[in-house]
Parts: sequence; C-alpha cells; structure tokens
Amino acid sequence: MLEVPSREIDQDAVTAGETYRVAMLSSPTSEGRRDEASQGSTRSEAARQQSPPEPPVEEGEVREVTVETLGDQGDGIAKVERGYVVIVPDAQPGDEPTIEIDDVRQNVAFASVVEPDSRTL
Repeated sequence: MLEVPSREIDQDAVTAGETYRVAMLSSPTSEGRRDEASQGSTRSEAARQQSPPEPPVEEGEVREVTVETLGDQGDGIAKVERGYVVIVPDAQPGDEPTIEIDDVRQNVAFASVVEPDSRTL
C-alpha cells in the first residue's frame, strides 16, 4: 500500500478511493547518500537509456521488405522494426523484394535487391 500526500487529493491530482498505477523510484537515503550498489546500477541504467538503440538489421542479413515510398534520390524506402529505414535502389512503392543489407548505420541501412518482387516480373 502506498500513502498519497493529502495535497495531491486537495489539488485534484488524484481522487480518493480510485485505483492508480504508479512507478516506484529509488531516492537518496535520509542522510542524502545512496549505497554504492544502487548508485552503480542507476548509472548503468541511465547510460543504457541515453544511448540510442541498436539498429534492428545486420550487414549480410537477407529479408523481405515492402517499399513504402521513394526517397529524394529516387531510391525505394522500406521501414522495418521500430520504423528503421532501409534504402532499396531500383524499387518502387508497393514492391516487395527480397533484399540483402549491405551497409548499416545508426539510423539507416542500405540494401541491394537479391530477388525482385515476383509480381513485377
């Protein structure tokens, strides 16, 4: 059970008798210090949250994609997990080619068509 400060109810931030989901966060001890173990895990967790996620594709990976649109240079653009962009040359919107990932960068990958969309042959 969690005690809610009366000021939260007085200011209509919460309503008495209602059920709420809350997050429990660690705080400094009454002396204003954290023990070393929790301090280390807090730092590593913060570092994980600050670093961008790894791209969801790897060089050499072969997969099927759906080309959604064309980029400024006329190449096809497909999106995979988390909206990650894959540039597919010589592809048109609606194409569903099999591609191989050639170059992976933090926010975009470049691929080549291994097998064109069978519907366009």
